[in-house]
Amino acid sequence: MKDKIINFIENKKLFLTGILIAIFFIVIDQITKILVFKRLAKLSRQTLGLHRHIQITPFFNLVKVWNKGVSFGMFNNLPFGKIILSLITLVIAIFVLYLLWKSKTKYSMIYLSLVIGGAIGNLIDRIRFGAVADFLDFHFAQYHWPAFNIADSIVCIGVFMILIEELVKKKFDLK
Repeated sequence: MKDKIINFIENKKLFLTGILIAIFFIVIDQITKILVFKRLAKLSRQTLGLHRHIQITPFFNLVKVWNKGVSFGMFNNLPFGKIILSLITLVIAIFVLYLLWKSKTKYSMIYLSLVIGGAIGNLIDRIRFGAVADFLDFHFAQYHWPAFNIADSIVCIGVFMILIEELVKKKFDLK
């Protein structure tokens, strides 16, 4: 029995490493949201609510935005949005967790872990607050990219890596 357990753990090192990576990014995501929102709240109190952002560079601010929808604020007014979007996110996270369980390479373990970590980071917000906390604001003149967060970033990186891998497999007929 002990040998079977050790064998099982040996075979699932990628999975366990992936879980640790996902947890790391969940923690980073949550900590950054807390720190930025606390700093913005303090600044707002000090300026009687007149200061709503922190300028970092001429093209980058820290802001406080609650996104009740999905990317770019789509479905912000969806009835029962918190429940529906939370369930969809949970189903996706469970499916990607299953893919992580089945992963056989370090690369797939990494990008799947990023997707899981980001999805769960935003799911935590949606469950706690009914919306996702966004704070990274890039802009040029009066044009702003929609605010986003660390979780959004790592999901995008993970999905981008998945697409690149699939394109490379297809181009070179790899299995």
